[in-house]
Amino acid sequence: MSLIVHTFLPSAPGSRDIVGQVLDTPEGVDDSAGSPSWRTTVWGSEALRSLDVRLLPVLADSSRPRADLIVMPDEIPALLRECRMVRDWLVRLVPGDPTAAFFARHTPGILDRLANIEIAAGRALGVGGGVLIW
Repeated sequence: MSLIVHTFLPSAPGSRDIVGQVLDTPEGVDDSAGSPSWRTTVWGSEALRSLDVRLLPVLADSSRPRADLIVMPDEIPALLRECRMVRDWLVRLVPGDPTAAFFARHTPGILDRLANIEIAAGRALGVGGGVLIW
């Protein structure tokens, strides 16, 4: 099953429980966050971890149930900063870097998935919600 990204409303203000409403993805908006292997090969890769991102690598954390990423409303600006960092890093890949070949080959797809995450985060900001990647 592919990774998907959704915007959600928490069950109660300040709650860490996302039992609240998961919003439908608007028509014409892609909810893909990558293939299942991207948990480790992209979002949890050493290359991205070296950028000091802390949210996206959660998707590769096998100690968490299902390793889903739940970004609460107050963390949305941090998620957007991480997306910008990843985007900036991708466009500056050095061809001689051993990880560069993989990321260069997948850059268009990664940029598309980053855009999907950013769209969900923008929706979350608009409704006071969070982002769920699972």
